[in-house]
Amino acid sequence: MQNTRERCLVTGATGYLGGRVAATLERDGWEVVELGRRRRPGAPGIVFSLGDEVRPIDLSGAKALVHCAYDFQPLTWSDIHRVNVTGTAKLLRAASEAAVERLVYISSISAFEGCRSLYGRAKFESERVALSLGAVVIRPALVFGDRPGAMFGRLVKQVERARVLPLVGGAQYQYLVHEQDLTEFICRCVERGGASPSVAVTIGHERPLTLRQLLEQLAHAHGRSVAFVPLPWQLVWAVIKAAEWCHVPMEFRSDSLVSLMYQDPSPDFGPMHELGITCRPFAWAPPTAASREAQAH
Repeated sequence: MQNTRERCLVTGATGYLGGRVAATLERDGWEVVELGRRRRPGAPGIVFSLGDEVRPIDLSGAKALVHCAYDFQPLTWSDIHRVNVTGTAKLLRAASEAAVERLVYISSISAFEGCRSLYGRAKFESERVALSLGAVVIRPALVFGDRPGAMFGRLVKQVERARVLPLVGGAQYQYLVHEQDLTEFICRCVERGGASPSVAVTIGHERPLTLRQLLEQLAHAHGRSVAFVPLPWQLVWAVIKAAEWCHVPMEFRSDSLVSLMYQDPSPDFGPMHELGITCRPFAWAPPTAASREAQAH
């Protein structure tokens, strides 16, 4: 528990993971300042859009920065690089110039040498900048929790809505991490400071599930029986890609499908073990009305 109200800047605080990080930091006594496109009424914040110039003076006085934000709107590599890679570099360098002591960059298990997804490439390139500035770089596995969001939340919704699901591949391994295990480690990096690991730290349980096993477990948790219809991933990718260019909203992104099909075959959990981190195995149940009400308060 912090004895003083030290300030931590958080990007992506209105998102799934960023929101969990902000809540945990506030619980531990930090003053959380959100960096986002809009300021929430009554909440400390700085207007910030990933890719824009960042003035160091706007970040001065903060003890730490946790960069969770990623802009999924750009579709081409040049735009993704300009917004997410160059934008991350601008933010982290401005924080460094502002003497923000502790930098934490949230990457992804999809980021690795030779990854084929544009999301993974952008995260991987941003990692290099972050590490060069002494930031802690964290590669979370697929994040799950009691109130599912992001990719895991979309998978849960699929199972909730349908008894027949398209299955693209299905044998790809999914590594998972509970949101509490992840956020506790992120906040530990913010609070303790000290020397940062010289490599990205992959956080997740080492026993993976195939995509099919994951969907089956979600269906079982809902007490449902789900039938799978195998589909060639290239066809699904083409349909999603066409919808994206026509600005038709879709549950999944075409690049996320590429990431799913071409994952890191052997993520390195060694740095996680060296830091003494243990993640719980996957187990999930739909939240009850009582648990949702308790979490809301």
